[in-house]
Amino acid sequence: MQRLNFGRIEDLIVRDGEPVFDPAPKVIQKVKIGSENGPRPELSCEDFLLKKQMIELVEAISDLGEGRVLTIDVKHGLPFAVEIELEASADQPRRVRG
Repeated sequence: MQRLNFGRIEDLIVRDGEPVFDPAPKVIQKVKIGSENGPRPELSCEDFLLKKQMIELVEAISDLGEGRVLTIDVKHGLPFAVEIELEASADQPRRVRG
């Protein structure tokens, strides 16, 4: 996401609460005209604290267990919004921590 900076990630498969990268999700970069479109400067850091948005994304993926993340919208190298496919048989929507 830091390399992408702006855009979205689509069709991320989740198994046992972990993202699966085979098959790889689709990555779409948004190019902002007249703006900085390169990777985030934090990409070159070896160690850094995770921002709240990233922690919430990891929790949402973990809570999903098995399924598919339809879209992760990325702004400034961080997850901004997530669309998660829920089973039609689910009685209630999953609760998101936070």
